[in-house]
Amino acid sequence: MSLNLEEKKAVVAEVTGQVTEAQAIILAEYRGMAVSDMTVLRAKARAAGVYFRVLKNTLVRRAIADTPFAGLADQMVGPLVYGISADPVAVAKVIHEFAKGNDKLVIKGGAMPNSVMSAKDVSSLATMPSREELIAKLMGTMQAPVTKFVQTLNEVPTKFVRGLAAVRDQKEATV
Repeated sequence: MSLNLEEKKAVVAEVTGQVTEAQAIILAEYRGMAVSDMTVLRAKARAAGVYFRVLKNTLVRRAIADTPFAGLADQMVGPLVYGISADPVAVAKVIHEFAKGNDKLVIKGGAMPNSVMSAKDVSSLATMPSREELIAKLMGTMQAPVTKFVQTLNEVPTKFVRGLAAVRDQKEATV
């Protein structure tokens, strides 16, 4: 079913809105993929906060024109599904993980602002830890010296109490 001019303008406006806040766009070819598999993939993308949609390439080309993602236009050939997200690792992970289990979904490439990525680059991005994981590691690293300092400070009174207990036990043994 083809879209009329107003519907096309609405789609371009919607995609433009997503692209303005995006940090990554991933393209994948879905030729021959079952509808049930696509539904599962959409649910996973939605859960990860990824805008995931099958769109006409010409409409997406119009939406990304004059944006940092304009270099991606050359890769827009064939039936493609678009994953757009403010978290570049999340979109790459969702599509990459699904593509590992489904040979019908083939990652074609992607882009980050002012940088076009190949399918191999997308796979590398997908293996990176997510933003939340990186923050957790950073907090753990920052917390380690403080924890060690508190343990060291706590060790002085603990040794003192152990020494007193040893003296007490020794005096009780002699009596």
